[in-house]
Amino acid sequence: MQQVGKQARQASRHLAAANTGDKNKALLTIHQKLKEAKSDILAANKIDMQNGHNNNLDAALLDRLELTDERFEGMLQGLKDVSTLPDPIGEVTDMTFRPSGIQLGKMRVPLGVVGMIYESRPNVTLEAASLALKSGNAIILRGGSEAFESNQAIAKCILEGLKEAGLPEHGVQVLQTTDRAAVGELITLTDYVDVIVPRGGKGLIERISKDAKVPVIKHLDGNCHTFIDSDADPEIAVNVSVNAKTHRYGTCNTMETLLVDKAVADSLLPKIAEAIIEADDAMQLRVDAEAKAILKDNAKLSGHLSDANDEDWDTEYLAPILAVKVIDGMDAAIAHINTHGSHHTDVIITDNYTKSQRFIREVDSSSVMINASSRFADGFEYGLGAEIGISTDKIHARGPVGLHGLTSQKWIVYGHGEVRS
Repeated sequence: MQQVGKQARQASRHLAAANTGDKNKALLTIHQKLKEAKSDILAANKIDMQNGHNNNLDAALLDRLELTDERFEGMLQGLKDVSTLPDPIGEVTDMTFRPSGIQLGKMRVPLGVVGMIYESRPNVTLEAASLALKSGNAIILRGGSEAFESNQAIAKCILEGLKEAGLPEHGVQVLQTTDRAAVGELITLTDYVDVIVPRGGKGLIERISKDAKVPVIKHLDGNCHTFIDSDADPEIAVNVSVNAKTHRYGTCNTMETLLVDKAVADSLLPKIAEAIIEADDAMQLRVDAEAKAILKDNAKLSGHLSDANDEDWDTEYLAPILAVKVIDGMDAAIAHINTHGSHHTDVIITDNYTKSQRFIREVDSSSVMINASSRFADGFEYGLGAEIGISTDKIHARGPVGLHGLTSQKWIVYGHGEVRS
């Protein structure tokens, strides 16, 4: 790991000086290598999927692990999108003259070396590599053992692309070991690594946050809420709720708790609950006493209801389970979200402008939405091309972390011989 760190640091200096054309050439060359190796990559993924089934991986992890044709094409499109994004490196802002005569501003620069530890999703290997390259950073990637074959197949294409484009081959290093000790070494390489990005389950991220000596950009879990306000449009309330919960279960931006204002609960909650069950008959609704009183006699929901307990309000299920609570107005909704949420993504459904503006001001989350599905909290959907992860931290980066999240700024000063008196 010391050698990996040294190689990354050396490569980072070359990448920081690389021009936009060279970086885009590397990305597009990697894109071509991946297209040519599609059958090999999907075959490697099938091996990982079979091993996952043999090792009894849960459904959420298997969903994240699988590379379908559609996901592979999406991965390639994300890479192409990153190549078309403006290069942030060297951007100078806030130029101003001081009374002393000096002129100063801020220049955007790479972080240096990024270490990333992640589980399951092989597409993350490519997303992270592309964002690091475009932002002039070197990156060390340690994927989960469950995606080892897929990650190595993708890494081979990245290496070939870097070599052909004339950029340092150690600019992207995908570790070829599944030894957990490598993680312990990586997160303490303070001489060579500038930031760690963990992406995976809560247990992994808690461990990294606890043991790391290198700064960490992270989010622990995605306990996302949708609040149906008393002034909600009924059709929007139903459609957004169904999408937010049932579009995919194994993602951190999936709705886990539905809050419904008691003023409209009698009329709207049954419609929303029925639509969600219709979308997935396996769905279980864990309801509070007021929601149960409204829904218990609904024949369409028979077998889908159970009593919520205190833990349900704090749980990221990553499964066809939804916590449902009837709430007494805006104050109670904001208080519930700020108390039980994970500061990831929270949504209000309302046609009341004043309420919507209050919600986005007072809900303390990295993404706050009005009349839209929480599933939009994603680097690709935000126009970042891809994301290296989601941050719920408040320092440096927050929300989906794209190119700008992998940069910092330094002060630059232009003088004409001025001296300080």
